[in-house]
Amino acid sequence: MAIGASLLDVILPRYCAGCGGNAAPEGGFFCWPCRQLFPVITDPFCALCGDPADGTVSMAYHCAACREHPPYFDRARSALRYRGVVKNALQAFKYSNAVWLRGDLAGLVSACVDVHYAGIPLDAVAFVPLHPRKERERSFNQSQLLATELAKRRGLSLLRRGLRRVRDTPTQTRLSAGARRVNMTGAFEIRDADWIVNRLFLLVDDVMTTGATVNECARVLKLAGAAGVYVVSVARG
Repeated sequence: MAIGASLLDVILPRYCAGCGGNAAPEGGFFCWPCRQLFPVITDPFCALCGDPADGTVSMAYHCAACREHPPYFDRARSALRYRGVVKNALQAFKYSNAVWLRGDLAGLVSACVDVHYAGIPLDAVAFVPLHPRKERERSFNQSQLLATELAKRRGLSLLRRGLRRVRDTPTQTRLSAGARRVNMTGAFEIRDADWIVNRLFLLVDDVMTTGATVNECARVLKLAGAAGVYVVSVARG
């Protein structure tokens, strides 16, 4: 196996998505120096939305945003902060068709699930859908690719047709948190509602910023009867 992988690297060399150097010989598309630079999210962070805080907090807390607007999801966690090599890799994955990164990124998400959702009897993996127009333009949904890989790794069902985006919302990049909530309201609807009732879902997205998008997805899943929605993303913006 190792000899075969080495020969394949000679024919089709793997380059690090972070720095462009040679990827680690063990596999994947990051080198070890870049992996060591991954900005892993550790305590302290909001007990609900997982937003990391700088400094020292001696007890579990809810951030101001969650206190003012309690989320519909039960919990949200992200593996890494959206900066440096992680930001570069996710932008390449999302905007430059670097779909070969899905294994590395799904591995990070799966490790995050192991740390934060151990013991929760999850039933299925869901993902944030793109509007059909945007998915045609991009030719894929990055969140669906991650969710598909994650479901395989964890032996869970994939909710392929559960959520549908019905409103082609403007980009959220320059919007405030309040404007993002308004922008997302009514953007999603449920299909195949019968399969959602009383099930626990792991909802996957690539990057979580204010959480407005995943929160709206969680809202419609809960209205359709989902017993719980646990959000996981590669990075937190």
